[in-house]
Amino acid sequence: MELDIVKAHFSSSILIKSKIILLYKISKESETNLDFKTLQSLGPEKKKFMEMSEASKQTTRHEESEHLQNPEPDQILSQRRSLIVTQRKWWLSVSLCLFLVVLGDSLVMLLLNFFYVQDNREDSDQDLQYTGTWTQALIQNAAFPILIPLFFIFRSPKQNPETNNTRFLSFRILFLYMSLGVLVAAHSKLFALGKLYANYGVFTLIAAIQLIFMAIFTAIINRFKFNRWIIISILLTIVIYVFGSPEFGGEPDENEEFYNIQAWLTFAGSVAFALSLCFFQLGFEKLLVKTKRYGNKKMFRMVLEMQICVSFVASVVCLVGLIASGEYKELKGDSQRFKKGDTYYVLSLVGLALSWQVWAVGLIGLVLHVSGVFGDVVHMCTSPLVALIVVLAFDFMDDDFSWPRIGALIGTTLALGSYFYSMHKKNKKEMMELDRRENSVEV
Repeated sequence: MELDIVKAHFSSSILIKSKIILLYKISKESETNLDFKTLQSLGPEKKKFMEMSEASKQTTRHEESEHLQNPEPDQILSQRRSLIVTQRKWWLSVSLCLFLVVLGDSLVMLLLNFFYVQDNREDSDQDLQYTGTWTQALIQNAAFPILIPLFFIFRSPKQNPETNNTRFLSFRILFLYMSLGVLVAAHSKLFALGKLYANYGVFTLIAAIQLIFMAIFTAIINRFKFNRWIIISILLTIVIYVFGSPEFGGEPDENEEFYNIQAWLTFAGSVAFALSLCFFQLGFEKLLVKTKRYGNKKMFRMVLEMQICVSFVASVVCLVGLIASGEYKELKGDSQRFKKGDTYYVLSLVGLALSWQVWAVGLIGLVLHVSGVFGDVVHMCTSPLVALIVVLAFDFMDDDFSWPRIGALIGTTLALGSYFYSMHKKNKKEMMELDRRENSVEV
């Protein structure tokens, strides 16, 4: 009899315990609290056990929220290391893009001078302002296929599930590429024409205002914020570009000079160039970073994608212009007029096409990592260095590296140094904000 009572008591306790465990699992999975009637039915001891479990869960949630609001010192240290590594990578990327711009500008100007010196322009009795301009515009954009292997070499980031490629976003990106392609083709053609209509010094004087347009457009379109160091850099760069530009071998004879036409062509080309840089920056900041394939991360792969797509559209526009104008019929005559022969004619065009791509990748990279204003500043600040290289490579009449160019070369360090100091202050401000958060945790 007593044994039966013990067995019954033991089995009832096991049943009650299994019921408690089952109810606890259900409440944990559904993340809901048990109601008051269920707690009463379990008895005082079981009710106390359930209340203790609920209190432990609330304590865990409270500790997790406090950990998020007040991170540990180790977490702050990892954030500091991550910020230092990110800034170092950023400086390395900016330095690489700056080098590409300087290299591209130098090669383009050397090969352009070589092309026009060998073109026997001075021996012709015809006005040659329109000769080869569509070809030069096409050459500036046609070598984009060499970037396609690089595009696939650079790894793609992990896709961010929070970003979605909507049809509207894809349509806007396609419209951006089309618009930029037309703008790039326009300023390529206009600059090619403007160089051939009058003295190259007048061309550079008018082209210097593109930085003013750049500052106005980026303030409106990109909401770019200026400080005194950036303004000083812009003013110095304009002076540097005017006094430090190199000579150009394609200048027309006195009877071919038309300053009024050149002024309007160069003015329109400067506006198109400034607008294109602003739209490049807008595309990076507002469109490409929101796509699923990049996931809110700025990567060098974006530069290659942008350059490939935009150059493809620009090449199509220039090719249509080349065919529609009938300029393609003159290509055979141009190669025969070349002093060094057909082989050097083809090699000079191929070298120009590759140099333009080097320059464009570096310039768009600066737009991605810094801003369109900085890209334009670097591009214009290379003029004294390019002038020095042209003086050493060619023997133009009355061309030497004079004192104005020496002053412009010195001013280049001041202009770039001013902008670099502005970027250094920005990075230092980010580090100071992290230090402030670290001090608040210690207190």
